[in-house]
Amino acid sequence: MKKYVIFLGLLMKVHYTAQIVNEPKNHPKEWSQPYEPFRIAGNLYYVGTYDLASYLIVTGKGNIIINTGLADSLPIIKKNIQKLGFKYQDTKILLLTQAHYDHLGAMADLKKETGAKLYVDAADAEVLKSGGKTDYEMGKYGVTFKPVTPDYNVKDKDIVKLGSTTLTMLHHPGHTKGSCSFVFETKDHKRNYRVLIANMPTIIIDKKFSEVAAYANIEKDYQYTLNEMKKVDFDIWVASHAGQFDLHQKHKPKDPYNPEAFMNKKDYFDQLDELEKDYLEKKSEDLNGRNP
Repeated sequence: MKKYVIFLGLLMKVHYTAQIVNEPKNHPKEWSQPYEPFRIAGNLYYVGTYDLASYLIVTGKGNIIINTGLADSLPIIKKNIQKLGFKYQDTKILLLTQAHYDHLGAMADLKKETGAKLYVDAADAEVLKSGGKTDYEMGKYGVTFKPVTPDYNVKDKDIVKLGSTTLTMLHHPGHTKGSCSFVFETKDHKRNYRVLIANMPTIIIDKKFSEVAAYANIEKDYQYTLNEMKKVDFDIWVASHAGQFDLHQKHKPKDPYNPEAFMNKKDYFDQLDELEKDYLEKKSEDLNGRNP
């Protein structure tokens, strides 16, 4: 599987002024490119951009949106929900896999427009409230988003329920302090599916783990997450970025409904193996006492 690379190097070349919303303008074009929404499996739908994954879970008591992409992703998400035949205003719950601007840039506006309740991993709550200013890495480059206050802070294995859908939050820190994944059950006319919406533990720092003063447990958190993600049981998996689970190889616009396209566990474990290699290489910088 092609490994997704965070374009952090671009951020360091840009001068930012102090303001409430300060998304980098030189992000990959795929992040703002529209993409045709589609049904993944059961009551789970893809409503994000070409690469920034946003998910819609439809229930009899209203709907759940997971991740909102950039600030300019909101019109795309709204249009995609409408294309699928659902109502944007039926959104009741908002969830998030990581507190970075490319996954929650539109969160404050979406929350305000729909009145939906926002549930976040407790370890990322302060970053959301600060609009990204307190993030251990992005914050120092002045990358910010509209501040948003969570309605509920959740912890590892906590349950979020709406209608007949029950999601379990899995605390998978490292990429951010409160990065997380979700698992839930869905079904169609053929069978039941256990779905994993995974936040893959990519490393975004250039310095050594030991030099990240704002996140003292970063090395231990990455190791914890890599270990825990290997234990997750699932049938179908997707991720925070389309490129991380090879969406565009598995699904083309106008393709028929095909949950089996997302049931390749080997892709998931191959991706984790590559990320573990990155982790061990970064860890060796401290063990060997050398610079990156």
